[in-house]
Amino acid sequence: GHMIYKCGGIDKRTIEKKEAAELGKGSFKYAWVLDKLKAERERGITIDIALWKFETPKYNVTVIDAPGHRDFIKNMITGTSQADCAILIIAGGTGEFEAGISKDGQTREHALLAFTLGVRQLIVAVNKMDTTKYSEERFHEIVKETSNFIKKVGFNPKSVAFVPISGWHGDNMIEPTANMPWYKGWEKETKAGKSSGKTL
Repeated sequence: GHMIYKCGGIDKRTIEKKEAAELGKGSFKYAWVLDKLKAERERGITIDIALWKFETPKYNVTVIDAPGHRDFIKNMITGTSQADCAILIIAGGTGEFEAGISKDGQTREHALLAFTLGVRQLIVAVNKMDTTKYSEERFHEIVKETSNFIKKVGFNPKSVAFVPISGWHGDNMIEPTANMPWYKGWEKETKAGKSSGKTL
């Protein structure tokens, strides 16, 4: 949601609506605007897929926000099967990352589903870096562990961009952040050649 907002896909007035806070979902401020169904807003989770479009100088982009919640895996499959590229959002918080990559973890399941459904371009966004006090050590620990498991799934970690972000504060989403001066950016290697950047 925050990325769509930064790209101009959501107006400021929509973001400022007080419904999210009134429902006790203040921490889902940006995710909330993509969750159109009343049930999604009340539960604080994405159920259905949502489409948002924006243009960059080089590309027309359609963002498909697919649910990550296990109860709505069918909807996630529908969204993922239409994708050219997937952004695997991993929670960087203590315990959250470990739960996601455990044997039955959803992060592991989502990476496997994306690869099985034919997605070959993967970006890994390590979210909630603000909760780790923007820890370089934590980011590198997550990159190492994630590289190991996505390789087992079938992705080549050298062709994957790893970006430390804060979805809440907007760090490294569209513009580089001053909160992680240690992060020099990502570099990936594909058949088309090398590419690099600092943000999503």
